Amino acid sequence: MTHVHDAVIIGAGFGGMGAAIQLRRMGYDDLLILEREDDLGGTWHVNRYPGLAVDIPSSTYSYSFEPNPHWSRLFAPGPELKAYATRVADKYDLRRQMRFGIAVTRARWDEGASCWEVTLEDGAQERGRYLLTATGFLSQPRMPDIPGVDDFAGEVVHTTRWDDGVELEGKRIGIIGTGATAVQLIPELAKVAAHLTVYQRTPIYVSPKLDGRVPGPVRTAFAKVPLTQKAARLAGTSILEVMMVAGVLHYRNLPWANAIGKAACERHLKRQVKDPELRAKLTPDYDFGCKRPTFSNDYYPTFTKPHVDLETTTIDHIDERGIVTADGRRADLDVLVLATGFNLWDENFPAIQVIGRMGRDLGRWWRDNRFCAYEGITVPRFPNFLSLNSPYSYSGLSYFTTIETQMAHMERLFTAMRKEGAEVFEVREEANNAFLDRMTDLLGNSVFNAGSCATARSYYFNQHGEAVLLRPTSTISAHREAARFPLDDYVFETAKEPVAAG
Repeated sequence: MTHVHDAVIIGAGFGGMGAAIQLRRMGYDDLLILEREDDLGGTWHVNRYPGLAVDIPSSTYSYSFEPNPHWSRLFAPGPELKAYATRVADKYDLRRQMRFGIAVTRARWDEGASCWEVTLEDGAQERGRYLLTATGFLSQPRMPDIPGVDDFAGEVVHTTRWDDGVELEGKRIGIIGTGATAVQLIPELAKVAAHLTVYQRTPIYVSPKLDGRVPGPVRTAFAKVPLTQKAARLAGTSILEVMMVAGVLHYRNLPWANAIGKAACERHLKRQVKDPELRAKLTPDYDFGCKRPTFSNDYYPTFTKPHVDLETTTIDHIDERGIVTADGRRADLDVLVLATGFNLWDENFPAIQVIGRMGRDLGRWWRDNRFCAYEGITVPRFPNFLSLNSPYSYSGLSYFTTIETQMAHMERLFTAMRKEGAEVFEVREEANNAFLDRMTDLLGNSVFNAGSCATARSYYFNQHGEAVLLRPTSTISAHREAARFPLDDYVFETAKEPVAAG
């Protein structure tokens, strides 16, 4: 094993592809992109459930340097996102560097060779001068910890592993979960089920969805006059910025912004559900923004249909026939759908074992200390390592904002390293600590710290009760800092051993 790639990228979703594009721009062409699934696209390849669509305006959900003027709807359906990912990979010739069906189990920094040794599930190894993990924030499905879930005799399907072969027409369906995925899926299940029972632990804020088909003339204008699409993107981004950054991250200083988002959802619910008892069940008892809100026009009305029941009593157990709640009531089911979200903070952050200098295990170090990555991308004692799914990295509501912020950080970092005549970078411990202190202080103004989030059960919070996923600054500030961070926050070194070219 003598060959060392310029970089090994783990994950072929939008994050991994953005990183590859940026590396190519800087002259690194020997890339190896490893993907455990059988094709590229990440979330938009794995998720195929009925009703799947992007949950923010399509105009904001793409690379700014690679706009798509052909979205069919204001909120594009999932297959169009998958097709967009394919087009980007083809245009930038990324597929030839991708290997599919390859699960990575471990990565270790080889101090003697100044490179990363990546171990695959079959025991094979690859090496790269740089390692980038782009495994997605939400890559490991969470299975419900409910007694008897394995005893159910009917069909069981998790939303992240949707099986189109499961017969739903005329069936008694039960779905566990009411997060953003379920908001899209539940109305679709209600269209075909003989009876649908929705098991809700935590209600979700849902605002009106200004959706519809994008008229042909508008799409033509987007294609021929790109400035028009940039204007639409700016408008959509600005709205999201007010909802997330102003209303959520600056909750203490700008309570009115949070109140606007909350009031919009409450009016939407009151307008669509007239029954006060049902409406009370669907009303969150935590502050707006503690849990990611979403958009839908048909979620609330679904619960007013005679064949749909909303169950808020705790599930006691599942048996071969169906679900039994804590009060002893039973619902016999033919199909059980698990919309139980993702396992983010337990043993799946990071998604693989990463061992840096002096044997530091990234996952253990984060859990034993505090979750942090400098500017949301690099970690002390992990040289030549870029973690694209890190604490304090997610900026705004569009994942592409985060991706392009990290691409800007990469450009500044690698340019500086080359000017130094170096091949190895590592962020200083003191710079990482200072960044963590600043993020912690800023979070004091957020709804996560200043609001009432105890009952939200949000994946934003880790096992220590800290909401460290979102960067508590504006998206403009995040991008500016990525392009201007102090270069002396890093140490640059020459490689200890020449890299074999064969």
